[in-house]
Amino acid sequence: MQDIIRYPASRILDVAKALSGDLRVRILEALGDKSMSVSQLAEALGVAQPTISINVQTLEQAGLVTSVQGANREKICSVTCRSIQLELPTKPGDGLHAIETIHMPIGMYSHCSISPSCGMAAKDGSVIGSQDDPRVFFMPERIDASLLWFAGAGYIEYYFANPLPPGVSLDEIRIRAELCSEAPACHMEWASDITLTVNDHHAGTWTCPSDYGDRKGKLTPERWKSGTEYGMLTEWRITNAGSLVNGQPAADTSIDMLQLSFNQPIAVRFEVKEDAVNKHGLNLFGSQFGDHPQDIVLEFIRRPENE
Repeated sequence: MQDIIRYPASRILDVAKALSGDLRVRILEALGDKSMSVSQLAEALGVAQPTISINVQTLEQAGLVTSVQGANREKICSVTCRSIQLELPTKPGDGLHAIETIHMPIGMYSHCSISPSCGMAAKDGSVIGSQDDPRVFFMPERIDASLLWFAGAGYIEYYFANPLPPGVSLDEIRIRAELCSEAPACHMEWASDITLTVNDHHAGTWTCPSDYGDRKGKLTPERWKSGTEYGMLTEWRITNAGSLVNGQPAADTSIDMLQLSFNQPIAVRFEVKEDAVNKHGLNLFGSQFGDHPQDIVLEFIRRPENE
């Protein structure tokens, strides 16, 4: 557990939502400095177990609570910090409001191009299928993946539904995922150029400096002993003026160029290109692996009508 977690302005609404409910504050209070199962929380707070589960999920999405699977396959919850630090918006765009948010499990991809070495792991740290066998990426068990990886060039692509009705104008979309490079075992000096495309438009390339394995990931199960432990939470933003990666200008692609349609899916691809300078694959982390309790997040953003 960390003493303090710092949240950028782009996450302020997630945290505010999580802390706006009395029950969620009571859950944080009940956890205190100890871990509790969902059923223990339900008994302690006098609330139905499904209600506890829903509110724990909201706290997890905000990064305030983390959970692991207990001996009886029940979720064991813990707080992630004792204090939080919020950065208030300081420039145009920081105060934009998310009007829809979609959380995509990493195993629910629609297309991929994978070559060995590669593989997937479940949330308990067990390997799905066989390592270094691309056929695993087409097995139905892939839906349970909480970590997937491939070396060299390749891609993994997701289809997101467009939840917005016709005529709704957007100021930007944001895509967040926890990622790192892929080296044999792990290698702290192992850069990889990871590119995001949305509807076949380049949204920016982020050079990850490492395949991180110098410590245990905060959520990574003890059973996992294969080197890679955590990634970096990386955010792409596509605005009316262009695209950014982690707040830095990255491409000319704008919202209008995506040609979003209410009855067409939104294709989001994470790729290491064949011509990349640093062609060292990627690891993609789910909500129960690595450092951050989230899957892939796609947010649809616009300013409030009165701004």
